[in-house]
Amino acid sequence: MVILLIGGECSLMNALIDKLHKDKHRVYLITGKRERTRGYHKVFEKYNFPYDCDGIKEIFESTRPDVVLHMGAYDTNYDWSQARKESVRFTSELTNILSAFCGNKKGRFVYLSSQEVFGKSYPEEVKEEELVSAKSFKAMAVSQGETICKSYENTRGMETAVLRLDHLYGVPKKGKMEDNPCFDMILTAFKTKKIAANSRNEFSMLFQSDAVEFIARLVTAEHLEHDIYHISSGNRITQTELAELVKKNLGEGCEIHDDTVGTGHRLVLDGRRYKEEFGQTIFVGYEMGIKKVAQYMKRHEETFLKTEEYKNQGIGICHLIKSIILLLVPYAENMICFIPFFMLNNRAVGSQYFDRLDFYLLYVLLFAIVYGQHQAIFSSLLATAGYCFRQMYDQSGFEVLLNYNTYVWMAQLFILGMVVGYMRDQIRFVKNQGEEEIGYLSGQLDDMADINDSNVRMKHIFESQIVNHKDSLGKIYEITSALDRYGPEEVLFYAARTLSQLMDSADVAVYTIADKHYARLFSSTSKAAGKLGNSVEYKNLTEIYEELKEHRVYVNRTLHEGYPMMASAIYEGNQMQIILMIWGIPWERMNLAEVNRLTVVGYLIQNAVVRANRYLNALKEQRYVEGTQILDTKAFTQLVHAFEDAKRNGLTECTLVKIDSDKKLEKKGKKISVLLRQSDYIGTMEDSLYVLLPNTDQKNAVYVVKRIREIGFDSHVVTREVTA
Repeated sequence: MVILLIGGECSLMNALIDKLHKDKHRVYLITGKRERTRGYHKVFEKYNFPYDCDGIKEIFESTRPDVVLHMGAYDTNYDWSQARKESVRFTSELTNILSAFCGNKKGRFVYLSSQEVFGKSYPEEVKEEELVSAKSFKAMAVSQGETICKSYENTRGMETAVLRLDHLYGVPKKGKMEDNPCFDMILTAFKTKKIAANSRNEFSMLFQSDAVEFIARLVTAEHLEHDIYHISSGNRITQTELAELVKKNLGEGCEIHDDTVGTGHRLVLDGRRYKEEFGQTIFVGYEMGIKKVAQYMKRHEETFLKTEEYKNQGIGICHLIKSIILLLVPYAENMICFIPFFMLNNRAVGSQYFDRLDFYLLYVLLFAIVYGQHQAIFSSLLATAGYCFRQMYDQSGFEVLLNYNTYVWMAQLFILGMVVGYMRDQIRFVKNQGEEEIGYLSGQLDDMADINDSNVRMKHIFESQIVNHKDSLGKIYEITSALDRYGPEEVLFYAARTLSQLMDSADVAVYTIADKHYARLFSSTSKAAGKLGNSVEYKNLTEIYEELKEHRVYVNRTLHEGYPMMASAIYEGNQMQIILMIWGIPWERMNLAEVNRLTVVGYLIQNAVVRANRYLNALKEQRYVEGTQILDTKAFTQLVHAFEDAKRNGLTECTLVKIDSDKKLEKKGKKISVLLRQSDYIGTMEDSLYVLLPNTDQKNAVYVVKRIREIGFDSHVVTREVTA
């Protein structure tokens, strides 16, 4: 399944990636930032794109995801300390993502919400149909996200699902702030050494590892019966009980202050809808979960306190002062430049050459051209003040104000300055608009180039997988087709080695069905693979047999010590002929992908085995001494060589017993056959009659020799050099 995750880096995102990768899903990631984030080795492809860029649509078209998982309330790309501003950005970017995704003809959009959308106190568990009652800006933005998803589902026919997690908590990353009751209480204990707790405040918390399991289960489901689910542990806890657990795990040094006043607050989500549809088992309870969080935060206490201290610093004043200084710089520059122009104007008055030159007009034009209309007005005011001041050298202030020329000069100065400043502002506006458009198009081009590079890289990866990857059908067929090179007697031996290679397991066993009750070990790749013994009553292996008889692959999900990790059966018609057992598979690989691979490999091996059996049955009359069950010299010799080669390769154990022969093979063969197992072989070689004992070493073969001697035939174990 192709799954696209959308969200910033956090412990929840990391855990989801690990879980989905372990389940053999192809995971893509949109980080929401241009900055290069740390590498995710388990992500198939990562896109460093902001949510509001047009390239999001191309990403959806390139990846064609089956499911999109939006982190929603848990997206770390949003700074909710500025909730009013971020709420607008959150809803607009979510709308852009949904509008880009709705062009896909397939896929499900999953949005993560939280209990924050319910701001009131509820006497009963809150069901999915309950109307939201958000209070904070973040809660309103998250609830608005739910509404947007629902709107797109109704109007565009998209499949969307909303998951509300009930008070999610987990082990935080070092120095990272989180918003949950457990984290807040521990951080308060670090700062004040006191914990205020209200016994009337009741809620339910969900540990992160459990939440990841439940989210992955819903994300990968083929069909959803509802469009909104509550995921909750269902285990209620009061604030006082939480405080006691925190104090217990932090040790001495913090006190609990009883803050029980008023009616209290109760908020517990009802998770029965999810539980009935998908099943639910809580693995991490409050004792274990709070212990993990408290111990980790205690080890890294300084990092969390430093982050909190930095967060609360009064940096707003510094930022304000810096902004004011940057705003006043052009005005200060204007006033400084006015001084030399004032001096030049005073010197030009009465000069033969410069009397007609207006330095104030040049000064205003200069600042109008450089800074625009606002500075042109300010420089005009300074120039007017300087002009009036100079005129008062020869006239009184009252006379200057009554002088008609003064107002004419001021009018022309202001008109010229404002017109030039306005023209400058318009030119700059057009230029900036052009630069913004060029920058936008350049960004689009860069996005397209990045997506194209990603597509080319994925194309090469897919091509390599088709040819070389161990999961590809081409690679599987290449390995299994090697069975055709072996003789009919050797196929089952090397089927074990082929299965071991394809399933990447060193412990593989092949059992052949002897009768309706017993299966005999035919070959194995290790001693551990044959731990069930040379003969097993397979119908008594109830869990395995119930699955195999329905033509399904058995998976040991309960980790039963006496059972293989996986098993499959090979049929000929409706008859079970062979059982394949795999012991050495780690827990994380016991998933649907491995089941599918074993199924495909089993069918390919089955073709080779059935073909070999049919070949041997067709030549049955030619392979046996007429009228007996004794293999002729050619057939028996080939069989012995096959067992010895398999023994040399560590696939089986066998012993050859020689019987002094005479002309009466038929009579002697019948008597000896009674003493042998169904899986043993009797036949002739050039010098005598022999018995081949599969899965029997020389020590155990002595008992067979003894029984043969008891019926009057001399026999002994043949020692043949077989080196690995």
